[in-house]
Amino acid sequence: MGFYGDRILPHVVQLTCGMPAMRKIRRKATAGLHGDIVEIGFGSGSNVGCYPDEVTSVTAIEPSDTAWTMAAPRVAESAVPVTRGGLDGQRLPFDDDTFDAALSTYTMCTIPDLPAALAELRRVVKPHGTLHFLEHGRAPDEGVRRWQRRIEPVQKRLGGGCHLTRDIPALLADAGWEPVELEQFYATKTPRTFGALSLGVARPA
Repeated sequence: MGFYGDRILPHVVQLTCGMPAMRKIRRKATAGLHGDIVEIGFGSGSNVGCYPDEVTSVTAIEPSDTAWTMAAPRVAESAVPVTRGGLDGQRLPFDDDTFDAALSTYTMCTIPDLPAALAELRRVVKPHGTLHFLEHGRAPDEGVRRWQRRIEPVQKRLGGGCHLTRDIPALLADAGWEPVELEQFYATKTPRTFGALSLGVARPA
């Protein structure tokens, strides 16, 4: 991952995506989760404290040791047991149909092979399970998309491979996930190039 990616980037992500003001939207993303869940891109644990009471365990997938260390205080205080279950969302070390649901927040932009990760989630989530997501990506307006295309090469270098132009709902559908709840909007107080959000729930098609 390199020094910047492992040591510096988790702090940058925490500053930009882990602000207390984002708790409300994170709670909206986690609403309806229940049972045993797998969370890819766990980061520094910004979703801890947002899980519903119906969640019985969280298995965290996080490649960065620094991010996992940053998450330690939140994990220790969590009302829901949280364990680190793997490093790579593209290769999940679990049997088929292990989890009741999956969670991904601000993660799908950076996974190198997102179709592989989505296929893995479909494999390890039970047939009637759900994938809850809160992601930024391709803007609905062409003027904003032009700026996203211009900025994306720099964003990928500085943001650990973060893409601005991924069409999250389309990629979910291509991977066999059918969005059954979907809201798309711009985050407030965020430049539109970075703040085009997709929030929803998907089920295996």
